Amino acid sequence: MHEASLINDLIGKISTVAAEQNAQKVVGVEVWLGALCHMSADHFREHFEQASSGTIAEGADLDVDVSTDTSHADALHIVLMSVEVE
Repeated sequence: MHEASLINDLIGKISTVAAEQNAQKVVGVEVWLGALCHMSADHFREHFEQASSGTIAEGADLDVDVSTDTSHADALHIVLMSVEVE
């Protein structure tokens, strides 16, 4: 599954940021979905909730921005914009 691979990669990046910050918990995550990444905000949320279960990011508030710019250089990607930790 392409989506699972993208989400698992994102969870890995979030976990790395949390470890670098010596965090106990990830409380917020902001992502940008490229116009051609083939995921709606709701679909992304479902996948994120499943993939983050049992991780430091479980239960984090999600801020999902969906682009409509198909010519953007990252139009095919999911971009991690920020991670808020405690």
